[in-house]
Amino acid sequence: MSYMQKGTVAFRKTNVALFFGGFNTFAIMYCTQPLLPEFSREFHISPAVASLSLSLTTIALAVSMLFVGSLSEVKGRKPLMIFSLWAASLLTVVIPFVPNYYSLLFVRVLQGLVLAGLPAVAMAYLSEEIAPANLGIAMGLYISGNSIGGMSGRIFIGMLSDYFNWRIALGSIGILSILASLVFCYLLPESKHFQPRSFDIGELLKSMFNHLRDPGLLCLYGISFFLMGSFVTLFNYIGYQLIAPPYLLSQTTVGWIFVIFIVGTFSSTWLGRLSDIYGRRQVLWVALLVMATGALITLSVPLVLKILGIAIFTFGFFGSHSLASSWVGHRAIHDKAQASALYLFFYYVGSSIGGTVGGIFWLLFGWGGVICMILSFLLLALFLSLRLSSISQDINRKNQQRNCHIKS
Repeated sequence: MSYMQKGTVAFRKTNVALFFGGFNTFAIMYCTQPLLPEFSREFHISPAVASLSLSLTTIALAVSMLFVGSLSEVKGRKPLMIFSLWAASLLTVVIPFVPNYYSLLFVRVLQGLVLAGLPAVAMAYLSEEIAPANLGIAMGLYISGNSIGGMSGRIFIGMLSDYFNWRIALGSIGILSILASLVFCYLLPESKHFQPRSFDIGELLKSMFNHLRDPGLLCLYGISFFLMGSFVTLFNYIGYQLIAPPYLLSQTTVGWIFVIFIVGTFSSTWLGRLSDIYGRRQVLWVALLVMATGALITLSVPLVLKILGIAIFTFGFFGSHSLASSWVGHRAIHDKAQASALYLFFYYVGSSIGGTVGGIFWLLFGWGGVICMILSFLLLALFLSLRLSSISQDINRKNQQRNCHIKS
């Protein structure tokens, strides 16, 4: 059976379907982030407790992603992705009717568990069905759907909550998600190259433990934890500062700040090219320092400088994440899919833990405390990147010695 190629109807349908799927997934995942100040006001809870509406979702997603990819080997790619989108969309429609905040958290945990079905499976589906020569553009369109969904969902929620309330805002996202799920189901072609396999939990766990014994991969997993922990922390609590004096911005205006994510599209591509020239480790160090510089600039009082700092921080984050995630695929020799799944596990656990702990720093020390925590995370990420460099150099040295010994 032939693979889908650029220019065919099937190729276009697949790209549109997965664009909507990625858009839907990340719009739902991050839909509560702009609403944290609203939750604090309405439910009389601290910023740290309000952040659980995102943190519990991402940690449930992190755990689920470790197993959903393997489950798709048994049940099939398309059925699992369809279930993921429909279940998450219907749960979003339920949220506006919850009686209290703890019911909302329960629904958000369920959303995290089911949302994993698309990001854990979509890339495998594309790799199996798209012609290798056209895989890059297909992956790019899917990832752009992820970023645009996350960005526009936050902006849309901010505007609707400002003009109406957070319940109407989330209900509207739920309705849009159902429409996006319909488009996905209608357009996505059935798998033609999928081969069912048996699910072996023993092999899965063995693969994971093998990766966790690799010191280089452990460094990369730690970097992903600290990267996402710092990123989510900044965007979780910047809204609290901007709606307070001296800025007094509206929810709509704060929501539009997420348009800054667009700079990430450029940084991940540009820094990726630089890494081909100068090497991953050197470019990663620079990207981490760019993040730290941006974080420090957000301590400025003038709004223009603060937004500039957020943009610089975001630029550095997307570049760092792109470099670290690609390094995992390069570093892992076997079971690359599981190595990447573990990277995403630590990535989203960092989001959950960092995003909530940051609320304690905000409550006790204000924005300066949040930035101190972020800088601590980035310093640890920089230390791990330096450690990773020394590990890589040791391996290269041993390989050279082994080759010399073989030749002699």
